[in-house]
Amino acid sequence: MSNENKLIPELRFPEFENDGEWEINEFGELINILADYTANGSFASLKENVTYYSSEEYAVLVRTTDLDKKTFTPARFTDKRGYEFLSKTSLFGNEIVMANVGSIGKVFRVPYYNKKMTLAPNTYVLKFNDFVEEDFIYQLMLRSEFEKQLLSMVGSSTLMAINKSNLRSIKVAVPKKIEQQKIASCLSSLDEIIATHSQKLDLLKDHKKGLMQNLFPQEGEKVPKYRFKEFENDGEWVEKTLIDTADKNVKWSFTGGPFGSNLMASDYKESGFRIIQLQNIGDGVFNDDNKIYASIEKADELLSCNIYASDIIISKMGDPVGRACIIPDTLHRSIMASDGIRLVVDETKYSKYFIYSLINSKRIRGAIEKKATGSTRKRIGLDTLREIELIVPNSPKEQQKIASCLSSLDALITAQAEKIEQLKLHKKGLMQGLFPKINE
Repeated sequence: MSNENKLIPELRFPEFENDGEWEINEFGELINILADYTANGSFASLKENVTYYSSEEYAVLVRTTDLDKKTFTPARFTDKRGYEFLSKTSLFGNEIVMANVGSIGKVFRVPYYNKKMTLAPNTYVLKFNDFVEEDFIYQLMLRSEFEKQLLSMVGSSTLMAINKSNLRSIKVAVPKKIEQQKIASCLSSLDEIIATHSQKLDLLKDHKKGLMQNLFPQEGEKVPKYRFKEFENDGEWVEKTLIDTADKNVKWSFTGGPFGSNLMASDYKESGFRIIQLQNIGDGVFNDDNKIYASIEKADELLSCNIYASDIIISKMGDPVGRACIIPDTLHRSIMASDGIRLVVDETKYSKYFIYSLINSKRIRGAIEKKATGSTRKRIGLDTLREIELIVPNSPKEQQKIASCLSSLDALITAQAEKIEQLKLHKKGLMQGLFPKINE
């Protein structure tokens, strides 16, 4: 019998090659579900009799029925009685998501604190039996195979929940504890590397925010706090509107997407011209996912709503409203959906990267936010956006100097983000090799 039909992983540490197959267990044989606290209302509705748990001893499976969110974010909150909730910054985990429906739950490994914490609403707390390694089970729960079994048991009702008995009945393959420890150590080390690189990415982003605050004038000011020496005697920056920066020699250099009725789901194709949707407009980055297309006929019909490589695209809607990114060079011609705004900068007078960075600055974001309408989700119209006031240097050379500084930092941020994605892909492949697949 080949290893393909045995419960033996494709990748195995040499010292365990002769240990035979892993054993199939029901998840309930490995863990005890100690608590299932569910509460109606907000976190603040917790009462005095809420049970406390030491985070040194437990992992936590959080579940939520909030279908409007793709992730479950534990909040840090302390009320007058001193109850403390799980903090996003002190947790790491993996989403368990049902496609096109919403977030069902999220698996967290809670780090140690020298104090006890309250149990958040809709939370399972799991205590591990002596013959299993806690970190191994944590990694096992992050696997897609575990996720698929979990999702298959949840059902399709509007109020989704993870049932205790279903959770206990999930089939898992487990080796001896010493091999569990080796696998857990390997994957945990990789998690630490990913966490370290993620912290570096956060530091780079924070550095850029601080730099932008110093390189652009703040509210009520006409010169920035920090100025390159060769421009210190160039005087105050000048007021312009966003439409002033558009290239008047390019047709539709400042234009919005089509009305919804002019581009509908029935127009979508498997290939053709890319449709740039609201979710593709990231906060200073183009999100190259959620790919949909339209025919050349539709692209020609909506010619005024076409957008091209290196153009700036601005979002009409939050969050945040007015965020901007640059269309990548790989997309030579695309179609904007209704919530996009195209800006082609007049590069004889302005640095495109400077204008793009300025739109994403705190000051301009705040100005857009003030003029946007809507209570639950902000929206800004084309006519309102065109009159947004900017303050720019008279000298294109100063604009370019600032743009070069910020673009160099953006390149570092992009490279760091790509490194993290590569590490995550490496871990995903490693997990596929270190755990055998259960054939049912």
